[in-house]
This record gives sequence, C-alpha cells and structure tokens, in this order.
Amino acid sequence: MCAVLGVSRSGFHAWLRRPISERAAQDAKLVQSIDKSFKASDRTYGARRVWRDVLEEGLACGLHRIERLMRLNAMRARPKRRGNPKDDGERSVIADNILDRDFTADRPNQKWLADFTYI
Repeated sequence: MCAVLGVSRSGFHAWLRRPISERAAQDAKLVQSIDKSFKASDRTYGARRVWRDVLEEGLACGLHRIERLMRLNAMRARPKRRGNPKDDGERSVIADNILDRDFTADRPNQKWLADFTYI
C-alpha cells in the first residue's frame, strides 16, 4: 500500500502513531456542541442558528467552520412542516337557491352552476 500511495513505510507508521492534532480535537468538541444544538432544535436549525448557540456556549469558531462540520457529519436542516389553516366551523352567507333545481334555460348565459361534490 505504501508503494501505491508513494510514501515510505517509516512515514506511514509515524503517521499511525502521531497524536490527534489540536485542530481535530477542537473540531471534535465543536461537533458535540453542534450535535446537541441541532438535536435540541428537532433537526430544524441551520448553520447560522447552530453557530449562535455554539457562540453562546463560549466556543469560538466561525460560521464557515460550522457549515463544514455540519456538512461532514451529515447534519442537514429540515424545515418544520406548516399545517393547513384551522377551520373554525363558521361559514359565510350561503346564497339563496334561486334556480330551485330548474336547470333549463331559454337561451345561453342565463343560468350558471357548478358542481362541488368532489370536495
């Protein structure tokens, strides 16, 4: 594998034993904070709102870093579904039945009707 990647064996083993970098350790802390804020919002917060929550916790970072970490950890905001307006049961004035079920007309454009049985 080292020959394919073009690295020396000693370099590969040194990389394996190398401790985690300071930036990676900070990213791990940020991901925990991001995950907590993201799940508390029921997965609806985007990067900007999560960023504000992380700043309130006292962790210093930029918006683009939050965006990158959310993208790498598959945290994508989903909007809350809005429901239909509630029906209060009141109806407007119902028009009088002036046709009285007599649908025949002497000439065109005298009687107009509509069928709302599909509703």
